Amino acid sequence: MLSYRASGILLHPTSFPSRFGIGDLGQAAYNFMDFLARAGQKVWQILPIGPTGFANSPYLSYSALAGNPLLISPEKLVEEGLLSEEDFNNLPHFNPDFIDYDKVIAYKMPLLQKAYENFKTNATKTQTEAYEKFCSSHSHWLDDYTLFMALKEEQKGLSWYEWDKKIAFRDGATLAIKTAELADEISYHKFLQFEFFRQWKALKKYANDRGIQIFGDIPIYVAHDSVDVWANPQFFCIDQKTGKATLMAGVPPDYFSETGQLWGNPVYNWDELKKTDFEWWVQRIKGMLEYVDLMRIDHFRGFEAYWAVPQGEKTAIKGKWLKAPGIQLFEAIEKKLGKLSQIIAEDLGVITPEVEQLRDRNNFPGMKVLHFAFDSGSDNTFLPFNYRNSNCVVYTGTHDNDTTVGWFNKRSYDEQQRVTEYLGCVCDNGIHWTLIRVALNSCASLAIFPFQDPLGLGTECRMNTPGIAEGNWAWRYRPEAANDGLADYIKYLTNLYGR
Repeated sequence: MLSYRASGILLHPTSFPSRFGIGDLGQAAYNFMDFLARAGQKVWQILPIGPTGFANSPYLSYSALAGNPLLISPEKLVEEGLLSEEDFNNLPHFNPDFIDYDKVIAYKMPLLQKAYENFKTNATKTQTEAYEKFCSSHSHWLDDYTLFMALKEEQKGLSWYEWDKKIAFRDGATLAIKTAELADEISYHKFLQFEFFRQWKALKKYANDRGIQIFGDIPIYVAHDSVDVWANPQFFCIDQKTGKATLMAGVPPDYFSETGQLWGNPVYNWDELKKTDFEWWVQRIKGMLEYVDLMRIDHFRGFEAYWAVPQGEKTAIKGKWLKAPGIQLFEAIEKKLGKLSQIIAEDLGVITPEVEQLRDRNNFPGMKVLHFAFDSGSDNTFLPFNYRNSNCVVYTGTHDNDTTVGWFNKRSYDEQQRVTEYLGCVCDNGIHWTLIRVALNSCASLAIFPFQDPLGLGTECRMNTPGIAEGNWAWRYRPEAANDGLADYIKYLTNLYGR
């Protein structure tokens, strides 16, 4: 964790402005790094950046290690000589405030296909050598992933467990034939990953050179319909004949849902993972460290005990807690990768003393969310005076919360009073700036606020509503929002509170 006081902003790259309907790794990303630097921020937090599947959720990716091709900047491809400005002549009008994923995919994927065709015929020696080096050094995940994606397209998007049995359950001879048949499609997906990785590494270097660390996010579980499960079925609780999850992940009833959350991901077969000394997890953490400087592990409590819901259930109510080998897992990772100082534990939800012991044993910082601080007594652990030490990250809210303005406006008069009584008063410039001040003023080593909060935006701009499948992950900001006046004010507060 950070050895000094710092603050940062939570903003997923899809939220950047862009003429292509979705944020990408083009100039707007670099402009935002400049904005962070001007604002005195040292951390940029993002959501998972893998290729998205169902409902465009970054927490349901086709791969734990691949990048999302929709984040590739067409303008950067022009700089490489793989596209031209003329290729954008028929650019449709996109909503500048929200992503229409279907429309974006329909326009952008043919552009990426054209860039690939140009790469095949016109790549320079330097580009070719870089591509071959990337494919070789990442073959341990890239080969399976690109075959999976080529097969998925051939199968019209069907989930892998709906494919022909010989393909679904990886018959060697059948896969060899398919690999030959789909050679060009596989190369196309390798090219997409090469371009994503190249653009991401360039942006990361730009951020790091300006004193900004990238704070990534690892979902504890992977999507059922992912290369991770297809290529490693023995590591997951699935029926080895049908491919269906025998035990599904989720959480019991909580703040967000009276019936709990049924995520549907297969939970891990920890006994099989132990036999390999957790090598799959070691490679996952190692791979993430190529992309980010810090990482939050979502649903950390699942490493101590996890909520497992039997196949066929429609809600998470009838699940049960099962023990996980968290101590052995992190010992194995640390033995192979060294001290795990980059990990932050998402320790929200039903947290037991055993979960706290696992977190503290590894000295992982936990999370404090101010939106959760005001609806119980003075012993509420999210109230800043109850933070035991500085080894934590404080948020106004997370990507799963409403914006601070939306959250406060939805509270009843009495509930609002509880907040203002604690605060003493609300700043003239709004509840959002008041809570940002509280976060910055706390003893937590790191304070993070979603970009919607300094912009003072309401519920219509929240990033995600847990338990609702549609309409999430779509918000974008306009270029003029990240202006010098806002940067100066954030920097003023940052310096005021010693960050």
